[in-house]
Amino acid sequence: MKLQRMVRIRQNFAERKLPDVAAAVRAEMEAAEWAKAVPAGSRIAVGAGSRGISNIDIIAKAVIDFWKSRDAKPFIIPVMGSHGAASAEGQADVLAHYGITEQTMGAPVVSSLEVVKIGATPEGIDVSMDRTGLESDGVMLLSRVKWHTSFEGKLESGVHKMMAIGLGKWEGAKRYHAWSLRIGMEQVIRGVGKIVLETGKMLGGLAILEDAYHNTAEVYALGVAGMVEREEELLHRTKAWKANVPVDEVDLLIIDEMGKNISGTGMDAKVINRGPQGPNKWPGVPIVRRIFTRDLTDMSYGNAIGIGLTDIVTDRLFNKIDFNATWINSLTASNPMPSKAPIHFPTDRECLEKILPTCGRLDISDCSIVWIRNTMELGEMLASENLIEQLEQNHHIEFLSEPREIEFDEAGNLVGALAAEPVAH
Repeated sequence: MKLQRMVRIRQNFAERKLPDVAAAVRAEMEAAEWAKAVPAGSRIAVGAGSRGISNIDIIAKAVIDFWKSRDAKPFIIPVMGSHGAASAEGQADVLAHYGITEQTMGAPVVSSLEVVKIGATPEGIDVSMDRTGLESDGVMLLSRVKWHTSFEGKLESGVHKMMAIGLGKWEGAKRYHAWSLRIGMEQVIRGVGKIVLETGKMLGGLAILEDAYHNTAEVYALGVAGMVEREEELLHRTKAWKANVPVDEVDLLIIDEMGKNISGTGMDAKVINRGPQGPNKWPGVPIVRRIFTRDLTDMSYGNAIGIGLTDIVTDRLFNKIDFNATWINSLTASNPMPSKAPIHFPTDRECLEKILPTCGRLDISDCSIVWIRNTMELGEMLASENLIEQLEQNHHIEFLSEPREIEFDEAGNLVGALAAEPVAH
């Protein structure tokens, strides 16, 4: 099997890393008028989700410490729809693996899937809210504002989506995803969010923005007043920072790992350019003809949602799948496609031998290849030699190595070239 040699490259993005995340969170909370208005002694439910948000433990602790300094009584609730295999214990376990426990936070973690109906949208969507949050004196959510992997709009992932899919728990998540097939997810989260806000229980949310390196870049304490407009502004801002694979098209994208901690669909669909609407439909994203995914992260706990977006996987990935957790997530989202199992073979070499002839090249040695760690970490990657000329036109690209042959170990698996020391180009 003759393959293109690979060159290691770095994409140089603007780095926006906060020097002190906890201090930035505390400053935002201290300045928020809505936070100042909360009476001492109030029981505050702080909602945290299942995504791999950088520094989420630091952020959550800073928020808890702020409320305690105001003589409030904060506690943490999981806000993650059906994740954690749609069980209270599983959702608490997800938070624990992000470092969010009663011991680390100095506040209780109260996990429950029980919800209460609080109203209905004009379209007729029954709206449910986490009972624990509803019975508190106020709720605030810790939300990363970013593009969503499955739909496009002025509101995507953020506080409003967490108010709907997260606070609605498994019951609400199933209902809202079903409605989204008819009227679109953006209209669903806007309508549901409005009903949640009208309960008077929502205090606000901490909007978290990350730069292209997945650093915590900015945090904003959003109150209920003007929340929609502010979240739209922040989404527009963070979309401008999005990283992509830096070529126009690639025959084969090799991905070392996928998982729920990386993306809601295991792999960011707006990086791999696949989703419910089919392959290569997202504007401004490179065309990707075939995808080979090598492993599932431990932090995904067997949930391999998004596996249906890839073309071929290794047996080691396939054998890690908890199909129950995966199917629950997929069916809750009213979308069975992302849980469909792809072709799988024992070794990386076999996977490459099987998939490369399907890339549309008469000679597989002509296939262009990009190799990334995952869809969240796009700072460094490997690109095939036949892409160098195009990459040289991009002033954000730095070459870190000379072209090298792809290497396999004795078992027939790829050697982890992304961890290799760079050499001068």
